[in-house]
Amino acid sequence: MIRRLGVLVLAAGLAAASPAEFTGPARVVDGDTFSIGAERVRLWGVDAPEGRQVCQDAKGQRYACGDAARDQLVGLIGGRIVRCEIRDRDPYGRAASRCQAGSTDLGGAMVRAGWAVDYAQFSRGAYASAEAEARRARRGLWAGRFETPSSWRAEERQARPAPAGPPQAGCMIKGNINAKGRRIFHIPGQEDYAATRIDTARGERWFCSAVEAQAAGWVAAKR
Repeated sequence: MIRRLGVLVLAAGLAAASPAEFTGPARVVDGDTFSIGAERVRLWGVDAPEGRQVCQDAKGQRYACGDAARDQLVGLIGGRIVRCEIRDRDPYGRAASRCQAGSTDLGGAMVRAGWAVDYAQFSRGAYASAEAEARRARRGLWAGRFETPSSWRAEERQARPAPAGPPQAGCMIKGNINAKGRRIFHIPGQEDYAATRIDTARGERWFCSAVEAQAAGWVAAKR
């Protein structure tokens, strides 16, 4: 009887330790981030260009590689249900997860296509061979020149001025300009509001109402 109880306790412990899984349709934010319902997901073990990151193509022309990586992830998912296994939580509370759409490992597919790199600091080389394959074939980012996303983020943090606050109380709408020059405004409570920083030197600005933002030529964020 004691032995049976020990087996049951061990089985319960293993079940409790197993990684959490969740499934659902994905809403893509960028090349390694998306939402499934209320869960914000960061693909485990890979790092894709940031939304405002710019790279050089094979001809040395600048292009919005963050947007290209996002479009690649959208295409890989293809509207299918995504299944994720949580490995960790990042400092922003996102579920760092290994995810699949059908039988496609999304992280591995992004690296193999050249639109993300192996994030060795966390993956311990899980996608190193996929990265080497993409580099040899000069796919995606490897066709031209680019900074690793982690280096780009570090430089952005150093160069970024202290975020300017709203010029007057109640004017909390953020008028942002993205890498393509599109003018987009974010209202408090929207998905990207907290992460959006206003740099008035770039022409970005605060608004007191959505009507004011639209009259100035800004369009509402989709999320």
